[in-house]
Amino acid sequence: MGGQRDLQTALETALERGERGVQIAAYIGEELVLDGCIGTADDAGTPVTGETLFPIFSVTKGLVATALHIQAERGYVDYEAPVATYWPEFAANGKDAIRVRDVLVHQSGVPQMPEGTTPQRLQDWNWCVDGLARLTPLFPAGTSAYASISYGWQVGEIVRRTDPKGRTFAEFARDEIFQPLGIEDYYLGMDGRNHDRVATLYSAGNLRPQPSQYRELAMPSNITPGPLWNDPTFYDAVIPGAGGIANARAVARFFALLANRGEFNGHRLLSADRVMSFTQPRPNPHAWDEVLGQVPWVGMGGFWLGGDSPPAEPIIGTSPRILSSNGAGGTIAWADPDTGLAVAICHNRMFRINPPLPPDEHPFTLLGAVARSVKE
Repeated sequence: MGGQRDLQTALETALERGERGVQIAAYIGEELVLDGCIGTADDAGTPVTGETLFPIFSVTKGLVATALHIQAERGYVDYEAPVATYWPEFAANGKDAIRVRDVLVHQSGVPQMPEGTTPQRLQDWNWCVDGLARLTPLFPAGTSAYASISYGWQVGEIVRRTDPKGRTFAEFARDEIFQPLGIEDYYLGMDGRNHDRVATLYSAGNLRPQPSQYRELAMPSNITPGPLWNDPTFYDAVIPGAGGIANARAVARFFALLANRGEFNGHRLLSADRVMSFTQPRPNPHAWDEVLGQVPWVGMGGFWLGGDSPPAEPIIGTSPRILSSNGAGGTIAWADPDTGLAVAICHNRMFRINPPLPPDEHPFTLLGAVARSVKE
């Protein structure tokens, strides 16, 4: 009871700091130990409940990375092989030597989207992957260049090409991740369903600080995450790098797979050794990223890592073995495989977090503190 009271206090404080609607959920092992919400979902004042859905942006990258790891676990993908081994068209225009690992950890040198990208074209998987295959790298492979939105198709197409059943990426995620783990209310393309449950997004300031030509190429202004994404076009598009729609319970349940070192709900999807390998920093980990305008603290599995801030995100904790996915505007989820703790925070007022806000300014600071205290 004390933890739930502390959670309610933290939620109320988050509203005082400027939030509109917030959900938080936390698992320890396979038990949902925290589950709270507060605020409103839209201009009509609809209360946020546990069933409210939120765009979670790049938190979805953790899902697409895990799908690739499942294929590696099964022997269908070699991280060190060229992407073109599985996706021959990707070799065009000097990309023949880019490895799967380079794409996985945002070091492919190809962070951009194809010219002519629009919200409508994001619904056309083939248009996106065909365009990405024709791109010329902006940087040499090994350069830190965060693939803000193209990540999902670059990694997801490898998954699709190596799936013996020939499923779409959304079908693969449903069959191989959501169903085994008992996850509901996590959508990759909503097919026109449940739009009325999605919270309206609001902006709490400039979400595109430090503009640069590379940031604009990686995330064109006509598809920038934020209130623009209140268009249902984005709800229905399958955008694995930045387009999941979910609630905190569903996202925390997914991250509980990582917190439990690859096993959850009676299903082992990844070996414990593989999950722990994700906690190792990627090559040249302190490199400046030209797209993000900061040093992203990323591990070998494609997840962001805990640690000292900067460069780590301060809310998730200082353990270097914490795995997280950080979303535009402040949505975040993380897993601690040393304690079994998995946390997800969803919200609808988007804050500037790039570069990360100091802990005393972050609207989620108390929420994170409550969630981390559960393990004690």
